[in-house]
Amino acid sequence: MAKNRSSIALRLGTYGLPILAVAIFILFSLLLPDTYPTSSNLQAILTNQSIPALLALGAMIPIVTAKFDLSMGYALGLTHVIVMWFLINSHISWILICVLSIVGCSLVGLINGLLVEFAQIDSFIATLGTGSVLYALSGWITHGGRLVPPVQGLPKGFTNLMNGHFLGLPIGAYYIIALVFILVVVLEFLPAGRGLYVIGSNPRAAELIGIPKSRYVILSFVASSAITGFAGCLLAAQQQVGNPSIGSEYLLPAFVGALLGSTTIRLGRANALGTLVAVAILAIGVAGIQQLGADFWATPLFNGLTLLAAVGLAGYSARRRLKSGAEASRRSMESQ
Repeated sequence: MAKNRSSIALRLGTYGLPILAVAIFILFSLLLPDTYPTSSNLQAILTNQSIPALLALGAMIPIVTAKFDLSMGYALGLTHVIVMWFLINSHISWILICVLSIVGCSLVGLINGLLVEFAQIDSFIATLGTGSVLYALSGWITHGGRLVPPVQGLPKGFTNLMNGHFLGLPIGAYYIIALVFILVVVLEFLPAGRGLYVIGSNPRAAELIGIPKSRYVILSFVASSAITGFAGCLLAAQQQVGNPSIGSEYLLPAFVGALLGSTTIRLGRANALGTLVAVAILAIGVAGIQQLGADFWATPLFNGLTLLAAVGLAGYSARRRLKSGAEASRRSMESQ
């Protein structure tokens, strides 16, 4: 009986979050039958939440190694400001501008990784410091104001990065699908991904078995920043205005998604599919709250409470996993 209860609890822990996402969607569909369960609303959710989803997937990569990148929001803001500045003030191809911006953002990740691994600065402190520098750079470039494109607007190919549709879905949805696929392959099936998980669970053991810990941690920051740089280009295409203060508001939803995602699919472990489910819950919940006419503070309240729940559930899932492993080891020893 106890074994059956444990098995049921494990299944609920594994699939409870996807079930909750469906339940929340049904709830808002019943409350808002004329506006919520419609194709236009679903497309709006996919379009509006594609950038937070990309950031959550990017934030997840350092979290796998038990590190945090708090500079992501500021890097997002700086990247989109730089892209807008060059589009307005130069004749460089928008493709080259985006490529260089992603490379530049990746260098920020490299600096973060070096500070964490070689300067031995805690990831919270190191990335918070670099984030403050990035925010200052955004203000310096824009002089504290907004960058507004000329009357003729931005190149159509650039704006189509977010405004386009394919097979009835917003193009942003395909970015998410592609990134989830890549992360699942890397983290679940390649030696590098397994090495990242070992580093996150036991750094000393990782070094003893020959995993290049410093290199992997640095690369996790670089990969996270590259995704952030790409999201910054998409943000510029979506907003079409350079706002130096916009990036920080994306930071909390990104970490909520990444941390809450570790409580589903792969219990106690940050994973791409779990992060996708968590982002879906946030998107469904925020869209429903906004359509119900809640005040502006309801969205950050929802995100903050969800973050607290995510951290608590992540810790609970990790303890359950350790307890299940200890019980399995004990039963194995008793059977011998």
